Amino acid sequence: MRRLSVPSIALILVASFALAGAAGARKHPFKPHPQLLMAFGTMYGVDGPFVGDANPVDGIPGDELPWVVEGRVHGRLDSSGFLFLSVRGLVFKDDPSVPEELRGKNDETEFRAAVSCMSEDGDQVVQRNVVTDGFPANERGDSLIITHVELPNPCVAPVVLVLAGSEDKWFAVTGFEAEEDE
Repeated sequence: MRRLSVPSIALILVASFALAGAAGARKHPFKPHPQLLMAFGTMYGVDGPFVGDANPVDGIPGDELPWVVEGRVHGRLDSSGFLFLSVRGLVFKDDPSVPEELRGKNDETEFRAAVSCMSEDGDQVVQRNVVTDGFPANERGDSLIITHVELPNPCVAPVVLVLAGSEDKWFAVTGFEAEEDE
């Protein structure tokens, strides 16, 4: 029986690992790193003609009362479906339509997020909404939503909305309103 030298055994082992690695690469194709779809620092609180059912955003009606973001918003969504949304001060607007005891407050214990995208269904363009579970929200309207959602493929023109924890109505949506000159 012929004996193999140490260098020959090392060469056989290296070749075996290389072949196993190549076979593994075929089983697990390269997945690119997630790409940033959107980052935002403002949201528009439901107000004016968006209040109620008359003018829903991507099929989701606005709350029955106006809301405002009095604090800060930081959000980001990537192509893997990772969603980060920090909301500070999402509360009822100081408005005559809002009962005085609710003005400047949030009455929900949880906020949810919805990611809305235009997508495809065969040769048709359809709207797809993905809604998260609830995340704690306090009376000051502060909430931190960190989650992963299953985005439709493709996901075109994404929009992020903050929803009530208790019903499918939005309080804030990606966007802004410029301050009016006085």
